[in-house]
Amino acid sequence: MLLPHTDARPGPGRADRDDLARRLARSARHRPRSAGRLAAWLAQRQRANPFEVTEVPFADLTGWHFAPGSGDLVHESGRFFSVEGLHARTDRGPVGEWWQPIIHQPDRAILGILAREIDGVLHFLMQAKMEPGNVNGVQFSPTVQSTPSNYQRTHRGARSRYVEYFLEPGRGRVLVDVLQSEQGSWFRGKRNRNIIVEVADEVAPHEDFVWLTLGQIHDLLHRPNLVNMDARTVLSCLPGHAVADEDGDGDGDAGTIGRAVAESSLADDGAWQPLLEVRNWLTANKAGPTLTTRQVPLREVRDWYRTDDEIRHRSGRFFRIVGRRVRASNREVAQWCQPLLAPCGTGLVAFVVRRIDGVLHVLAHADLRPGYRDTVELGPTVQCTPDNFTGPARDGRPEYLDLVLSDEVRVHYDVLQSEEGGRFHHAVTRHMVVEVDSGFPTATPPDYTWLTLRQLTTVAAFSYQVNIEARSLLLCLRALR
Repeated sequence: MLLPHTDARPGPGRADRDDLARRLARSARHRPRSAGRLAAWLAQRQRANPFEVTEVPFADLTGWHFAPGSGDLVHESGRFFSVEGLHARTDRGPVGEWWQPIIHQPDRAILGILAREIDGVLHFLMQAKMEPGNVNGVQFSPTVQSTPSNYQRTHRGARSRYVEYFLEPGRGRVLVDVLQSEQGSWFRGKRNRNIIVEVADEVAPHEDFVWLTLGQIHDLLHRPNLVNMDARTVLSCLPGHAVADEDGDGDGDAGTIGRAVAESSLADDGAWQPLLEVRNWLTANKAGPTLTTRQVPLREVRDWYRTDDEIRHRSGRFFRIVGRRVRASNREVAQWCQPLLAPCGTGLVAFVVRRIDGVLHVLAHADLRPGYRDTVELGPTVQCTPDNFTGPARDGRPEYLDLVLSDEVRVHYDVLQSEEGGRFHHAVTRHMVVEVDSGFPTATPPDYTWLTLRQLTTVAAFSYQVNIEARSLLLCLRALR
């Protein structure tokens, strides 16, 4: 059984993939500057480029208005994005029907990273980018993070720097090029082009950009809120690679979990089930549940209400829609206004991992969300906002949530990471990787399955198969040593 039709382009041949894996492994070993020095560089760029984000009521949200009739929150240009209403019904899960606001952004953004060999080591050009919703202002971001509304200059500002490398064919060798989804609870049908282009020639330098190795990026992932969501999703689309010694023996200075991650990323044998069965499981879960969604006017969304300053749920849970005015010294335009989605609580995404016959496996979930283009995508073991499942809502707590938060697991990774600050206000998600012992059952509910990191990486190479939370965690897994 084949995966459903996707927008992914054909990949390189086996020899090219093996060569790229070796180059990525070399890049992952190389750390010319420490994470501390890089964090200091990022802080220096933030001081050099002051910005201001101010809360404003909807009446002062210049360029935006609530459309007559529907009450949708829209931009006067008809571009960028809108906040609309959604009505969903499903036969899966504890909640069979709900209404909510949702962001509709039909533009396909470019999330592009330039790569280049420097002194024989592959580096990636990362940007110190301010987004109005970032919890800490500036984060390491892709070379280009831009929607057509931006790089086509709907805002009448400057063009996105380096965007020509991703719009003009032949500027370099394409290492990754695939359309991927974003948050299925907050976006309706959103997709971005995740692309990495390797160039041979010099790239014009700019003070807000820096060349980093994979090793440096991996180190930064062990610190909270430094590598932004867009960079994480793009880099997760790279093929698997082992961080081995130069002689290729695979030992290096990696710890036990690091060796297990490397072996699970590269091994063809030892999987609990063949890749064909993983694909069959995912396709069956896409075809199985019933989920119907329809766009409704924002003013008709039940259980949500609007004040002068926000749109929120009557329970105080889930999220709010708020307005912000932004002034920035190094963006395409110097000032603008926009709405942002502000989550009510810190999110949690976690992979439960287990060694099956000596090979590390992750426990994946067939995750159903109203904003996915294809109903279900492969997600982490746990993906939720725990605060939404307290008190009367405790009965609906997600499977494995209590396990992940218990002392029955060994925690390998536990770091706060930011969601995308261009649409979300202070959206922070706790990323966890926890290991269970060999006594943990391999039997799972039908919407869960075990797969190796090589299998996860293979499925993630296709569009709309692996959700953004699982891709983010995949990159964090690769950073373990």
